[in-house]
Amino acid sequence: MNIGVIGLGLIGGSFAKTIKKNTQHKVFGYDINSVTVLKAQMTNAIDGVLDENAVKDVDLLVVATNPDVFLSAVEKYLPLLKSGAIVVDFCGTKEKIVATMKLLSNTYNDLKFYGGHPMAGREFSGFDRSTSTLFAKASMILVPVNTDIFDNDFIKKFFLELGFLEVVFTTSENHDKVIAYTSQLCHIVSNAFIKNKTSQKHYGYSAGSYKDLTRVARLDSEMWSTLMLENKENLYSELCEFIDNLQEYKQALEKGDKALLKQILQEGSDIKIATDFTKSK
Repeated sequence: MNIGVIGLGLIGGSFAKTIKKNTQHKVFGYDINSVTVLKAQMTNAIDGVLDENAVKDVDLLVVATNPDVFLSAVEKYLPLLKSGAIVVDFCGTKEKIVATMKLLSNTYNDLKFYGGHPMAGREFSGFDRSTSTLFAKASMILVPVNTDIFDNDFIKKFFLELGFLEVVFTTSENHDKVIAYTSQLCHIVSNAFIKNKTSQKHYGYSAGSYKDLTRVARLDSEMWSTLMLENKENLYSELCEFIDNLQEYKQALEKGDKALLKQILQEGSDIKIATDFTKSK
């Protein structure tokens, strides 16, 4: 296939590199930063620039931008895509993007639209930090907009071909609800945890647990604030529940109540064991 990638940052750049490493598909890329496009060409992450001529032959268009610029990023390309081409976004939250895609599908009813979210990332951003192994054994979440079972089978096989471990089909509402917990809340917790004063003098005392918990405290504040506010109702609900859980630990410590502390620690451990889905993979 000919594959177009709009946005060559960490996610888009890694996706382009993954395609080149694992398949014979051709990749054409575009980024608002012309230097990034040049780097992508020089490192063979893309075969060429995604311009008005190249997009006419594109079979699959991937949009890896911030969600607030999705529409402006695709509007000049959609009229040029050939009939049957697939459009997938990697923009994080899904409800607003999928709603936009539904409107677009009314105008471009010969195109196939999916909301998408590759469940992988790093604490760094930009093309220079992208890697061809970022999505290895990751989960790919897809929200079908105007597709059928044959389209879904095709796109599933494509992502598995790239090295993804599984492809999960869901709704935009369910995606945003679950992602508020598994991704956005994790970034808030990590970011808040690092603000304790002891973080300034932990050298020599930190091991795996500290590194795991603080890894995503380093983030792109512009992007993550946008994502969190777009999903604020779901995230707020998860955050409130988390704060309530923390209060239980605080109360047990205040009272010096070992029985209570042991109980709530065991509850957390049991839930982790019961929900450790990675062990079956």
